[in-house]
Amino acid sequence: MIDQDIRSLKKPTVNDIARVAGVSLATVDRVLNMRSGVRSVTIEKVNSAIAQLGYVRDTAAANLARQRFYRLLFILPETGNEFVVALEQAIAEQSAKLHHLRTTLETLSVPPFDPQAIVDALDGLDPGHTDGVAVFGPETPSVRDAVRRARARGIAVVAFVSDLPTSDRHHFVGIDNIAAGRTAASLMGRFVRGPGRILVITGSRLARDHLERRTGFDALMSEEFPDLEVVASIEGRDDPELILKMLPGVFEAYPDICGIYSSAAGNPGLIRFLESSGPKDNLVVIAHELTPASRSALASGVFDAIISQDTGHLVRSAVRLLKATADQAPFDQTQERIRIDIYLRENMPAAKF
Repeated sequence: MIDQDIRSLKKPTVNDIARVAGVSLATVDRVLNMRSGVRSVTIEKVNSAIAQLGYVRDTAAANLARQRFYRLLFILPETGNEFVVALEQAIAEQSAKLHHLRTTLETLSVPPFDPQAIVDALDGLDPGHTDGVAVFGPETPSVRDAVRRARARGIAVVAFVSDLPTSDRHHFVGIDNIAAGRTAASLMGRFVRGPGRILVITGSRLARDHLERRTGFDALMSEEFPDLEVVASIEGRDDPELILKMLPGVFEAYPDICGIYSSAAGNPGLIRFLESSGPKDNLVVIAHELTPASRSALASGVFDAIISQDTGHLVRSAVRLLKATADQAPFDQTQERIRIDIYLRENMPAAKF
C-alpha cells in the first residue's frame, strides 16, 4: 500500500518512486531513461510504483537536464503544387519558432508517387541524426517495409497527409479522407441541378488519401444520390499540364458532365480549362485545399466549394506526435485531430501575406 502522505501529494516525484519501489534514485533514473544494467524484476517494481503513484514525467525538464535535442525530418513530394509549397512554408515557420526549444525541422523532397524514392530515403536515415520522420508519400508494400525498418532502428514515424496501415506507422496526421470524400459527395449532390455525370480527378492510385476520398465519395453518392452517375477517375498525377491536356477528351466523351470533384492537387490545370472553354451551365466544381489558385477560383465562381485542412496544424501536430513518440510520452489526442474545413465564397478567411 502507498503511504498516506504519498497519496496526498499532487505531483509524485522520483523520490516517491524510489521509496515505493524500494530501490535507489540511480536505479529509478536508469529505468526512466531506459538504460541497461537493470534486472527485469527491478524494472517491474519501478514501473509498478509509477503506476501506483500516477507519476507523469516532466519531459521538458528531463530533456533540458540532459541537453536533449530533437531532429525531425519531413519527407515531401518534390512538386510545385501549392499545397506542398504551403506545407514547406509551415515547416519553415515552425522550425524558426522551435529553435529555442532545441528542435530542428528539415525537409527532404523526393519524386512524387515514387515508392522506391521513399524507401531509399527511409533506409538512409541514421537514428543518430534523426529522431523522427513524417512521411508524405504513396502506400506500397515496399514503403510499409521501409517504415517498419525505420521504427526498428528507433526512429519515430508518422504518416503525413496520406495514411499508412496502423500496424506500420506510429501515428497519422491528416484529415479523415473517407469522411472528406463523403463531405464532397454531400455537397455535390445538393448543389447539382438535374441529372448528369460526375467526374472525379485523382492524383494516383498509389496515394491512399486519394483512394480514400474516392471511396467515401462513391459510397455516399450511391447511398443518397443514385441518379447521378460517377464516371471512372482520371489520374492527373497532381500535374496541372497533364490535367489541362486530358480534360477536353473527357468532356467530349461525356458531354453531360454536371459536376467535377477534384480530389487531389493540379487545380491550376482544371481552372485554366474551365476558364478557357467558356461557361458551362450548371457545372458544379468541388476541390481540395485552400491555396492561392483555388481561392481565386472560389472567389470568381469557377469553384463552388473547397474542402481543406490547416497546413500549420498539420505541421504542429506532426512535431508534437514525433516528439511524444521519441520520448514515449503521453499526448492529447483531441489536440491532434485535424479538422475538415469547408469553404464557400462567403466564408473564405482572409489571405495570408
